[in-house]
Amino acid sequence: MNIKYLLISFFLSITFSSCFFYSFQGTSIPPEVDTFYVERFDVRASNAIPTLGQTLSEALKDKIRSESNLKQTETDPDIEFKGIVSDYRITSEAPQAGEQTAFNRLSVTVSIEYIYKLDEEKGWKQNFTFFSDFASDANLIDVQDALLDDINAQMIEKVFNQAFNNW
Repeated sequence: MNIKYLLISFFLSITFSSCFFYSFQGTSIPPEVDTFYVERFDVRASNAIPTLGQTLSEALKDKIRSESNLKQTETDPDIEFKGIVSDYRITSEAPQAGEQTAFNRLSVTVSIEYIYKLDEEKGWKQNFTFFSDFASDANLIDVQDALLDDINAQMIEKVFNQAFNNW
């Protein structure tokens, strides 16, 4: 008899904790929204790697597919994302004596347009800028992939939250 109550308590706690987790995430997609489309982001920053736009747009698609019930379509989507990589910059940060810097910074800016076709007033355009630092004696080519992975993860999380969360 005690095992029966223990099992029921266990299953109820799992059920309620998963409900709490989902609601804690704050994803708020109206029920009438079923489909999305992410256009391949254009790269207009002169020194950016050519594949950055595709990498960002694919990462956003993956995020939406994995964290929502929306279906991807190219034909008449309910919501659409367009993006432009507008800036890709390496700067020297934290100057030190002897004309050296403590570290360098890779910054990426992407201009995102969110089109909500069911209510145009809920659409928006916004620039998102994120950066990652690296040692001043490191070669950018050697660390670029890791830096971009970090920047892309931050960027996609912020864009997703801006579009689907009430924060």
